[in-house]
Amino acid sequence: MADNGAENEKGKGGGGKGALGDLVKAESMIQLALAVPVGCFVGLLLGAWLDRHFHQHWLSVAGMLLGAAGGFIQIFTTIARLPKRGE
Repeated sequence: MADNGAENEKGKGGGGKGALGDLVKAESMIQLALAVPVGCFVGLLLGAWLDRHFHQHWLSVAGMLLGAAGGFIQIFTTIARLPKRGE
């Protein structure tokens, strides 16, 4: 069975404390660091494809802006899920 970090060494619920909890927190921080750049890149690629498909010149910029907005939304939702300092 997979260890989800809900129990610590004593068998009591620890809420993700310990080594696995630290890995989960590190993974969340990596998500924060990559959210906006990856969103911009994917939006730029899709916008460039739409530019070529519809013979326009502004869709790549719009795609990049939408990707950045999606990245910021991802950042805010990830931050909202993180536990507060006192918990």
